[in-house]
Amino acid sequence: MIIAVDGPAASGKGTIAKALGRHYGLPVLDTGLLYRAVGLSVLKAGGDPDHEEDALAACGFDDAILADPALRSEAVGSLASRVSVHQSVRDALIQRQRDFATQPGGAILDGRDIGTVIAPDANAKIFVTASVKVRAERRFQDALNHGGHPDMDSLIADIQARDTRDMSRDHAPLKQAEGADLLDTSDLTIDAAVQRAIALVDAQLEGRP
Repeated sequence: MIIAVDGPAASGKGTIAKALGRHYGLPVLDTGLLYRAVGLSVLKAGGDPDHEEDALAACGFDDAILADPALRSEAVGSLASRVSVHQSVRDALIQRQRDFATQPGGAILDGRDIGTVIAPDANAKIFVTASVKVRAERRFQDALNHGGHPDMDSLIADIQARDTRDMSRDHAPLKQAEGADLLDTSDLTIDAAVQRAIALVDAQLEGRP
């Protein structure tokens, strides 16, 4: 069983994917971490994330970097969005994601092109979204919780810029996959969003031949 969870930054897709993993007893892959690892690797190498050759060279990163706390920073998130526009980078990471998806027993993957490119034949697909204002507020609170000093205007601008890059890129743009159910978490608590996601997945699984 493969479950695809797609959506923009701070929509809640990661939290929902992890909850679905616990509910269905399936391993979960945050595919965004792979692109963050590439972005961070480019930065450490002194390269340019907007330069395709630099970004592609960083795709051979050591898996140990996936445990680096720096991957969760806003700055690296922005780098991930920039390197992900390169088709060669996406091609380099596709097989790693598909291998995870097709492991015995199944898996849950969250990202931006899971239901459209990585696993278009997934058993269930959800597209998680939320308003820019709500997503910025979530980032703001998260930064405060980690001792940061966030600026709301900067967070809103960053989210809007990332949305534009992700939705307008030529290769695998962010969009709701065919057959995916839309889940807007703007006005939902975490528990309510998770329960809604489980209900949507169950309905899709029951509706399959």
